[in-house]
Amino acid sequence: MEVMQRCPYYPYTCTMETIGSSSVRRWLIKSPSVVQVLYTCLVAFTAYCCMYAMRKPFTAASYAGLEWHGIQFKIVLVVSQVLGYAISKFIGIRIISSMKQAHRSVWMIGLLLLALLSLLGFALTPFPYNALWLFVNGLPLGMIWGVIFGYIEGRRTTEVLAAALSVNFILSSGFVKSVGQWVLTEKGVPEFWMPFVVGMIFLPLLLLSIGLLEQIPPPSDADKAQRHVRTPMTAVDRRALWRRYAPGFALLMGVYLLLTIIRDVRDNFAVEIWTELGFGGRTAILTTAEIPVAVLTLLGLAALIAVKNNFKAFWLNHGLTLGGGATLAGSTFLFQQHWIDPFTWMVLSGFALFVPYIIFNGILFDRLLAAFREPGNVGFLMYVADAIGYLGSVLVLLWRNFGFSKMSWIEFYCDLCYVGSSLIIAMMVFSWVFFQSKSRVDRTGLATI
Repeated sequence: MEVMQRCPYYPYTCTMETIGSSSVRRWLIKSPSVVQVLYTCLVAFTAYCCMYAMRKPFTAASYAGLEWHGIQFKIVLVVSQVLGYAISKFIGIRIISSMKQAHRSVWMIGLLLLALLSLLGFALTPFPYNALWLFVNGLPLGMIWGVIFGYIEGRRTTEVLAAALSVNFILSSGFVKSVGQWVLTEKGVPEFWMPFVVGMIFLPLLLLSIGLLEQIPPPSDADKAQRHVRTPMTAVDRRALWRRYAPGFALLMGVYLLLTIIRDVRDNFAVEIWTELGFGGRTAILTTAEIPVAVLTLLGLAALIAVKNNFKAFWLNHGLTLGGGATLAGSTFLFQQHWIDPFTWMVLSGFALFVPYIIFNGILFDRLLAAFREPGNVGFLMYVADAIGYLGSVLVLLWRNFGFSKMSWIEFYCDLCYVGSSLIIAMMVFSWVFFQSKSRVDRTGLATI
């Protein structure tokens, strides 16, 4: 039973969990909500950025001239890691959805240290067998998002927190690759050693950020009233939730599959795309081009916090995803007609891609659970979507290598933008129709439309 007592810092009330907590947590509980939000945004962003330092630096190298059974070695490495990452998502469906709050930091430290050690194995193992270590690297890293998101879901400010955390998708990958190229070119570190060196650079900040994550106070009573209580889920809970919304979930998973495929190609082969666009050797472009994307995306998604009604926010998430699909195709058409320059196209297509991608990384599912007053947590739905998305990404990369290996990365990315955006728009319309019908049947006095 939860025992309510008066804390020493009158007039705030709290549970026995907060009494005896660290001075940082006590300070946060006494602080204005804006301070709590800024602290949580900064710490969550930093922790996930450090995860990227364990995952993405190898993509800063080209591994030119290396092949394995006719496959470009960089594609082998990307597929190896993404395959491990996809399997991790399947494992995470159970682990993340049932994880208790007290176990999060231990899980995160263990998973990230395993990922770092795998990069050491990648450096020490001869080519081409070292590719297996990137598979090992992907296995633990696939669960980090769910662990961190567990600290921020189910709050009235979840949109702001999720948007700040998700900016990592835009900025941190480019930043880590810039650091990787700096280590290669300025420090002369060999390509196979570079990922481990980058990981070691970020390790102290990673451990500090995990400790600071633990100080975030749990959701307040007001958070629970508006966004519903988030609880660990059993296998029975997961099956029951899926059965209630299976057609709608299938459509949303299909959209996320396409977003993941397009985003992975843009992210993992950014060096090749920018080189083909005429920006080869300009390492800073990997970061500077993503800054306007990050700012626009963060401002747009953070504004969703103003929408208190969970159903309205859920429909707005659908609308923003539809708009992103249309903009992705439109900006690509303008680029191919030479009506906009390559830099503008990459910014516009990045914005159009990342707005819906970030919406699907927690925000949409958080509002869905709150609107329909469903028990459980975002981790379950997010990891089902991620497992499907990353498995699809692996298959597309293999399909590209064996079927379209002569096609430039720009052509391949453009084709993905056209096909993907068309399917995204169609599936989101059908999803809208399905959940509208469910809302009319399932709404209660607690879930207003």
